[in-house]
Amino acid sequence: MLRDLPLSGVVVVELSDSASAPFAGRILAALGAEVWKVERPSGDSARGWGPSEWKGSGAAYHGLNRGKRAICIDIKDREQLATLHRLIAEHADVFLHNLRPGSSAQYGLDADSLRVTKPELVYCEIGAFGHLGPMNTLPGYDPLMQAFSGIMSITGEDGQAPVRAGVSIVDFGSGLWAAVGILAALYRRQVKHCGATVNGSLLETALAWMTVNVANYSADGDTGGRHGSGVAFIVPHRAYSATDGHLIVSAANDALFGKLCAALGRPEWALDDRFATNAGRLKNRTEIDRLIGERMATDSRAAWQAKLQAAGVPVAPIQTTAEVLDHAQTHALGIIETPSDDEIGLVGLPLSFDGKRAPPLHAARDIGADNPSLDTLLNTSR
Repeated sequence: MLRDLPLSGVVVVELSDSASAPFAGRILAALGAEVWKVERPSGDSARGWGPSEWKGSGAAYHGLNRGKRAICIDIKDREQLATLHRLIAEHADVFLHNLRPGSSAQYGLDADSLRVTKPELVYCEIGAFGHLGPMNTLPGYDPLMQAFSGIMSITGEDGQAPVRAGVSIVDFGSGLWAAVGILAALYRRQVKHCGATVNGSLLETALAWMTVNVANYSADGDTGGRHGSGVAFIVPHRAYSATDGHLIVSAANDALFGKLCAALGRPEWALDDRFATNAGRLKNRTEIDRLIGERMATDSRAAWQAKLQAAGVPVAPIQTTAEVLDHAQTHALGIIETPSDDEIGLVGLPLSFDGKRAPPLHAARDIGADNPSLDTLLNTSR
C-alpha cells in the first residue's frame, strides 16, 4: 500500500458546490493532498440529490467528497469570511472554487485579491461558459453544456430526440482538467517560485470532448450526425443484439474487420468491395450493420464474446452497474474502495503508482464536522 502519496503536504481549500470542483478536490485528496471542503450552512447541493441516500445525504455527495475535511463557513458573514481568508493566507497551497461567475471578487476571493497577501498561491476557478466572452457571467450546468457545445447533436439515435450522456461527463471532465491545471501550476511554483491562476470551465471541457468532431467539420463541413451506439468515422464500431443482450463490437481497422468476418463465419464480407475498407463500410453502413446484426442475433452474449475474443476482435457486453461491480475484472483492479465496514463502496482513484493503488479515502463528513479542527489550526498559527 502506498504511504507517501504524490501530493502529501499540499493543502487545498475547496469552496465548492455540486460536482465539478468537488470532483477536482477528490482527485487531489486521493493523490494525498489535505483538502478542506468549505460548505455554506445549508450544505452542498449534492447532499440533497436523489434518489439514493446514505447517512442522511445523497449518495452522490459521498461519491464526490470522500477524503476531505468538512468545514462550514457562511461567506456572507464578515467574521466567517475573515476566517476563510486566514485559512487561505496562512495554510493553503491551492484555492479551488466554482462560485457563480463574477461573485468571487465580491468576497475578496478573486485571484488578484488573494495574491496580495499570498503571491505563491495556486488559484483555480471552474466557471460555466468560461472567464472571457459575452456569456462569461452566466451560470451553467452539465446538460446545458452538452447542448451548447454540440455534444447532444451527435448523441442518440438518428431521427430521435436529442439525449445527454448518462453520466455528467462535462462536470467530471471539468474537475479532471482543473486537477491537471493545478498539478501543472504546483510544478511551476516549485521550479519558478510563483503562483498561478488556472481558469477552467464547463464549456471549454465540453468543447475539448468535441475534438474529433471539430476536426472533421473543419476538414469537410460534416457535422457528424447521430449514430446511436456507433460513431461517425468507423464501421463497425457499435452495439449489436445477441439473444440475451447487447455487445459492443469494435473493428476499428480493416485487419480487425477481416478477423470479425472470419469469427462470424462470413469471411467473404472482408473481400466484398463494398466492405473491404473502412471508407467503403462508411458508405454502406446500413447494409453491413444489418448483416452483422442478423448474424449476432443467432447466439448469446457469452458465446459471441468468447468467439470474438479468441479471434482478437475487441468486444464487450453492455453491462448494468450491478454486473460491472460483480465482474472479476473489476474485483481484480481493486478500484472499488470501502474505508470501513459501515461505509458504501465507491470508485477510487483510477491510477496506480509503481503498481500500487492509493489507500481508500475516509468517508465524507457531516457539514462542519471539522470546524473545531479549523479553530485549533488557526489558534495555533496566531
